[in-house]
Amino acid sequence: MRYLVAALALLSAPVLAQSKPSASPQSVAEPSLPRQLAETSYFSVGRPGLTSITPDEKTVYFLRASPTSRLQTLFAFDVATGQTREVLTPEALLKGAEETLSAEEKARRERMRLRASGFTSFELTRDGEKLRLGLSGRLYVVERASGKVTEVKTGPGVIDPSFSPDGRQVAYVRDNDVYRVELASNREHRVTRGGTPGKPHGLAEFLAQEEMGRYSGYWWSPDAKLLAYTEVDTAGMEQFTIVDVMHPEAGAQRFPYPRAGQANAKVRLGLIPATGGRTTWVDWDAGKYPYLAAVTWPEKGPLTLLVQNRLQTEEQVLAVDVKTGRTRVLLTEQDEAWLDLYPPFPHWLPDGSGFLWLTERNGAHEVELRNADGSLARSLVKPDAGFRALVRYLPEEDTLYFLGGPNPTERYLWCVVKGGAPTRVTSGGPALESARMSEKGGLLTLSTEGPTSLRRVHVLKSDGTRVGELPSVAKEPPFQPRLEVRQVGKEGFWASIVRPRYFKPGVKLPVIVDVYGGAIATSVHQSMVQHLMAQWMADQGFLVVKFDGRGTPLRGREWQRAVKYNLGMVTLDDQVAALKALAAEVPEVDVQRAGIVGWSHGGYISALAAMERPDVFKAAVAGALVADWRDYDTHVSERLLGLPQEHPEAYDRSSLLTYAKQDKPIGKLLLIHGTADDNVYFFHTLKLSDALFRAGRPHEVLPLSGFTHMVADPLVSERLEERVMRHFREHLSPAPGVTSR
Repeated sequence: MRYLVAALALLSAPVLAQSKPSASPQSVAEPSLPRQLAETSYFSVGRPGLTSITPDEKTVYFLRASPTSRLQTLFAFDVATGQTREVLTPEALLKGAEETLSAEEKARRERMRLRASGFTSFELTRDGEKLRLGLSGRLYVVERASGKVTEVKTGPGVIDPSFSPDGRQVAYVRDNDVYRVELASNREHRVTRGGTPGKPHGLAEFLAQEEMGRYSGYWWSPDAKLLAYTEVDTAGMEQFTIVDVMHPEAGAQRFPYPRAGQANAKVRLGLIPATGGRTTWVDWDAGKYPYLAAVTWPEKGPLTLLVQNRLQTEEQVLAVDVKTGRTRVLLTEQDEAWLDLYPPFPHWLPDGSGFLWLTERNGAHEVELRNADGSLARSLVKPDAGFRALVRYLPEEDTLYFLGGPNPTERYLWCVVKGGAPTRVTSGGPALESARMSEKGGLLTLSTEGPTSLRRVHVLKSDGTRVGELPSVAKEPPFQPRLEVRQVGKEGFWASIVRPRYFKPGVKLPVIVDVYGGAIATSVHQSMVQHLMAQWMADQGFLVVKFDGRGTPLRGREWQRAVKYNLGMVTLDDQVAALKALAAEVPEVDVQRAGIVGWSHGGYISALAAMERPDVFKAAVAGALVADWRDYDTHVSERLLGLPQEHPEAYDRSSLLTYAKQDKPIGKLLLIHGTADDNVYFFHTLKLSDALFRAGRPHEVLPLSGFTHMVADPLVSERLEERVMRHFREHLSPAPGVTSR
């Protein structure tokens, strides 16, 4: 759940001409838009994706699919000429065969929210002479100078490959152990031994991938002589079962799942020669700090761990003695509510003289420069800068590039020189920008989108001078959303409003609140792509709105942590307050006809709204909801609510099952859930439905057979959105003349 909304927020797609409002709703409705959005991944298919700049800053490599396929191809952009060439296609390697993935790779892509196929990642060696790509469980190396492609001779089912720092080897995981291949001889060597499905070596565990942002379970030493790797022991964990209800003959899949208050996987870190041999286990207080949140092995500086206690109120940065496995503490961070994780921190300087650290100790995100012993050197980015992500720090120039800004609905590239005030590198807006910078800091790729444009990727010099643009072949949406972003109420809630394109000022319209409300992401952005579906919904006779209340990030520590021990009602109260504040400012808002819809955490809030505030929300659609936080994973539930054994009242107060049993009116509620969801399991919706049924409270349930937490099938997506809108049309009485679409 942690990275789902962040991933959706980065869905993007060049500038459209302004579309004129149509005269009638019949002529503007887009009956196939949900299907188009699913087929094109929100019109991002065909746009440049992952980018990497060569060390000499002469070439930018990037992945891109065709407009009608998710099969990504590798391209190269020449900085001097501005020309783009195709480097390698998946078809050239597959030679007509179907792409196949192991169950472990499918699960890893689910955790990373990857929907693309073909080449989903690539890697350059540090000298820039070779490229590594993976396809269908196999590895390939491309020599840049000659273009020669060599298949690396591995066994099948390769997961998480990476070059050694010297570029002479590739390591990876298969069959639950770490392997490597010497590229000169193209021979495979086993590094670790004894890995099993219940105790794999070199793979990140479920919580690391789903909640911590750590997707790897092994790391090369700078001299390529050693490897650090995780051993994940799931023997003591509960086993959850998923059955394909459409195919009972296929049997069941079992997964170790870390339910709140129950056992987590036991993770330890070993050090082993790259040639194999005896493992030296790293020694830290894993009883007090069981979460291995981050591992980094810089070119200069120690092997470094970031470990957290189970409640995530305390964490330590540890330096490892690789000869003995002993550790020493460089830094301890504490927060009485919880500590968020921010990859890639801690981030070591190239010369090993210190590291960058991100803290909220002073009320908001602040980037510090720490000495090699962990002591504070100075602050580089102050808490009022709105820091969100590190792009690059150039120590020779004492210049730090970052993404962020004070307005949480926008995101820009900034730089701070010698600890001074941040200055924007780019101009214009409103926009959402993302960036990747070369190691030398002279060139960067800037991805930008806004309320009237989908994602474009420009190549810039570090001062913002434009060099060129990576070409897109993507399809364009059939319309541009009629979007407004504003603040409402005395609390200054950020709100987005999408009106029908045939909107008539002064005419009252029913309202659909699109909610997420979780502590990991905001919902209100200056983004066209994130409001395309909202426009399709609005054109059926509604105002579609989003609000960011307390509990969401980017407005300081206190604002975000207001939901501690009271997860649902604080968020719901703010959604109600924001809706009423908007109605006081926008006369077209009909608060007597309001509905609410959400997925995942948003589904949880939507169901709570139907049960606790039917006076406000007459209809609700709740997708993939968490019914009881005792049944969700430890890392999220315990961060927000503590241990269920210690704070049962917080879990009761935040459980939908508590409210389901009450004898009181309920809004018109539709529950939707994928039966194969391995993030928020299907039984959450079944438990809520059972409690509502026993309490005599009417509701509907729509199971999505065989689907996980994401619904990518175009036909099912189309039918799903049609069903959602039929629910709101039936219960909120949209504007006259709007036909069912």
